[in-house]
Amino acid sequence: MSRILLDHGSGGKTSQELIEQVILPRLANPLLAPLNDGAVFELPGQAGGQRLAMTTDSYTVSPIFFPGGDIGSLAVHGTVNDLAMCGAEPLYLSAGLILEEGFDLSDLERILDSMRGAAEEAGVAIVTGDTKVVERGSADGIFINTAGLGMVRPGVSVSGQGARPGDRIILSGTVADHGVTILSQRKGLSFSTELRSDSAPLNGLVRAMLTAAPGIRCLRDPTRGGVATTLNEIAAQSRVGMILEEDALPLREEVRSACELLGLDPLYLANEGKVLAVVGPEEADRVLKAAQEHKYGRQAALIGRVTAENPGRVLLQTPYGTSRVVGMLAGEQLPRIC
Repeated sequence: MSRILLDHGSGGKTSQELIEQVILPRLANPLLAPLNDGAVFELPGQAGGQRLAMTTDSYTVSPIFFPGGDIGSLAVHGTVNDLAMCGAEPLYLSAGLILEEGFDLSDLERILDSMRGAAEEAGVAIVTGDTKVVERGSADGIFINTAGLGMVRPGVSVSGQGARPGDRIILSGTVADHGVTILSQRKGLSFSTELRSDSAPLNGLVRAMLTAAPGIRCLRDPTRGGVATTLNEIAAQSRVGMILEEDALPLREEVRSACELLGLDPLYLANEGKVLAVVGPEEADRVLKAAQEHKYGRQAALIGRVTAENPGRVLLQTPYGTSRVVGMLAGEQLPRIC
């Protein structure tokens, strides 16, 4: 590895190699080591007290405006969701804007209004920020960096290392909506019904699920690399196998058609408003019901189970009685997705 490639931002195998071979050896510490969606910690001198969660993310999506959202709402939703995946109640966000010389001021105002609306819906406040301007041609309009802070609910402990054989896998709704929406905007594709990104704040949905079952073992939002890559990460962290049921995967017909047309696997496309939950078998029905009763989880489905066999591997069972390995994303299917 001598140069950075687009593949290094895919969230898949190449990204993992960059993290493990270049970043972690230089920045390693106990809070970073679990590689969850954020770090969970107690403040010094507060042992046994309130736990906090912190996360950060950067957004470079192209186009910056798309059906169902824009780079501003996406930045707020993504940060809120990463905190929620730590079992935290999101509280405060920061926003750093990198603007390109010549960027339209009315577009900036539209993005900021969208950020405000997204923050209000999620019940968080954007409390600090920064603005930088770079030369024309250096930033493709606007990039946004965010960080978030939240409080972890008492008694909740979710982690990518928490999956156990016998657990059930729940997905809160249809896959690949965001990825196919962004792709359709870039390629000028049209469908009988308008595709919309699923970008949404998931903290309310997660709150309902954790209220129904505080013992949820793992929560993840399958963004870059999609459902397949996210489950491979959990399987590797927990040293378990996973089996998905193809018939159980919720998928919009227009998304299915677009993926078939373009030769893409929806399991690897990004989602920005979905949560994967790994739960004990005795809690699965309660979690599923709680998700389906929330506006962002009405199409939630039980999509698979955790096994002791084939640790670190995810298998997909087809309707024809066969199965195939669903590996981690190897390259970049769609750059600048979030």
